[in-house]
Amino acid sequence: MSEATESDGAKRFLKPRRSAGRDLRAATAVGLVLFALVVIAVIIGPWGWYSLVAVAAALGTWEVCSRLREGGYVIPRTLMIFMGQAMIWLSWPFGTTGLVAAFITAVLALMVGRLFHHGRNTPPKNYLRDTAVGVFVLTWIPMFASFAAMLSLLETHDLPGGYFIITFMLCVIASDIGGYVAGVSFGKHPMAPAVSPKKTWEGLAGSAVFGTVVGSLAVALLLSFHWWVGALLGLLLVVCATLGDLVESQFKRELKIKDMSTLLPGHGGMMDRVDGVLPASMVTWLILSFIGG
Repeated sequence: MSEATESDGAKRFLKPRRSAGRDLRAATAVGLVLFALVVIAVIIGPWGWYSLVAVAAALGTWEVCSRLREGGYVIPRTLMIFMGQAMIWLSWPFGTTGLVAAFITAVLALMVGRLFHHGRNTPPKNYLRDTAVGVFVLTWIPMFASFAAMLSLLETHDLPGGYFIITFMLCVIASDIGGYVAGVSFGKHPMAPAVSPKKTWEGLAGSAVFGTVVGSLAVALLLSFHWWVGALLGLLLVVCATLGDLVESQFKRELKIKDMSTLLPGHGGMMDRVDGVLPASMVTWLILSFIGG
């Protein structure tokens, strides 16, 4: 075999199968800024972390409600943002009780408000559709975000809540890196082509391997708990994050949009960045609650 043939073969092997599909320079810069904000929030403590999560949830709710309104849905954007904030902040002093109470209040306000949106003398149109979508958004963003916020309240006698947040973020980063590297390098078999053509089984496998390994190490080394709990955490986090990505992909497909907004260069909107993080935070809180009270 000639040197030219060997060189061509090496290039074909090293060439990624799939394009990243985004501006990597801008995405990396924005990612570093977001990472710095997370670090600062963790250092500050619960006030910093709750504030960061609340801002992200408010921006995400604004994006989703705005795109829905543009698509013809009748969604009370201001009410959704306000009640979403109530769900997050009431989970601090009252835990899941405060979260559920605020969620039920928000749903009731949504149901009644939509019923009389056009006044008492005009029957509502698309009432069930718009109300159901509103409840979906309340669950998808502020409810899941509340579990992310409550990670800062977990602690043991020796470890503050920041360690639990760091464990969560390490697993999220590992999942993203593993999925990206495996998907770009080896991605060949679409997982759900009708929903997200670029999501591949190879990418999922990369996320699962990286997430499980990092989860095991983080729980064992940072939280001083059984490694298999970290492995379970990493695996379930990857599954939930992947499902969250697919949900947002279908959401955008139905509204015929590419990104939720242009808020974060290289990433799209806030929801394009946290679509998988939100459901992953719920399963993380459930598992890590067995370690921290």
